[in-house]
Order: sequence, then C-alpha cells, then structure tokens
Amino acid sequence: MSGYRKLGRSSDQRKAMLRGLVTALLKDGRVETTVTRAKEVSSIVEGLISAAIKENNSFSSKQIKVSKARLDSKGKKYTITKRSKNDRSYFTVEREDTTVMKSVDSPARLHARRRIIPWVYRAKDEKGKPLNLVNKLFDEIAPKFKTVSGGYTRIYRIGQRRGDAAEMAILELID
Repeated sequence: MSGYRKLGRSSDQRKAMLRGLVTALLKDGRVETTVTRAKEVSSIVEGLISAAIKENNSFSSKQIKVSKARLDSKGKKYTITKRSKNDRSYFTVEREDTTVMKSVDSPARLHARRRIIPWVYRAKDEKGKPLNLVNKLFDEIAPKFKTVSGGYTRIYRIGQRRGDAAEMAILELID
C-alpha cells in the first residue's frame, strides 16, 4: 500500500495539480475541488503550516549597512564628474550609506522555508503584484494557528458534480 493517493494521474501531473491547489488554498484561504483531492491537499497543507508554526519565532534582527544612490527632490540620481588616470572624464552616481534593521532567519527556519517553497507556485494578487506565499505563511497564517495543535483545515462536502458525479468539497483554512 502506498502512502498517498495517485488520483488517476502520472506523477508530474499529480504534483503540479496538488501544488496548484496548495497555492490556491494558501492564497485565498479556500478552494473547491473533489473530496479525494481535498484530503490529499489537506494533509500537505497541515504539514506546511506545522513547519511554519514550529519555526515561527526563530529569527533575529541585525543592523546592516546599505549603500544606495542619493536622490534629489525630483527623484533623480546625483551624478559627479570624475577624471580617470588618462585624463578622461566620466560620470559616477553619488551614494549615501545608511543602516537598516533586517531580520535574519535561523538555520532551522531557513530549512523550513526551503521545504515549503517547492509546494507553492508564484502567485499574484488582484492588482497583478507578486505575492510571496511563504512569507504569508510565516507572517500571517502561522501566528494565527500558534495555539492550535493540528486540524488547520476543514472539508465541507457539497454534493456531486454535474457531468461525472464526482463528490465535490470545499477545503478551507479554519479561522
């Protein structure tokens, strides 16, 4: 007996389908699919959320020195004319150094992120801007489920699909 459902697909098609459903569930919070697909996606998402919860607070803040171009009031870069050894003139951009607080992941949190990344596609929001679903999982979803130990998803059966009579369900993250 194998450890997963084959869903009548070859392995590459099955992985792509499950990856798409996982992405849709993390992006929107709910997805409508068949019951067997919902059960398979539910087990995958529960593992991803558990990994994110386990490593939720394992990061540190660090001051990093950042060099960026100095801008004028119109947003254009300041340029300086310099002379080379051969007495040729060229332009360089004037830069300013600042310090920024940046969060740095621990090795365990980085490993959890790298385990989650293969299960999500790149997604975009309604305006077409790219969404980072791994950050959403760590920053929004994991803190919401911090006190819950398992059971992060819910499956509602909604009846049979017209056409092939497949049992349909709504899979959603619980609130």
